Amino acid sequence: MGFKDFLKLYDEILRQGHRTEILRELRDEDDLFFLLLYSEMLGLPNPVSFYTLELYPYMLEKFHDWHKRMGMEKSPLSGFRCC
Repeated sequence: MGFKDFLKLYDEILRQGHRTEILRELRDEDDLFFLLLYSEMLGLPNPVSFYTLELYPYMLEKFHDWHKRMGMEKSPLSGFRCC
């Protein structure tokens, strides 16, 4: 067992008890990022809209899951028909 294998095993042991918490935190960060990304289209001022505009094509695949998780039955954006 090499040092890298030991570090990987140690990391797995530390994460085991907190796996669901880590996944929940990552999901919450994604939700906040999506709100920032699509806030301009939802009517909220977005100070970084120029920079986030480039990310729209990459995030369209995850948009459906996001708006369902936020409690929106259909897409809130008229230009994006994902449902």
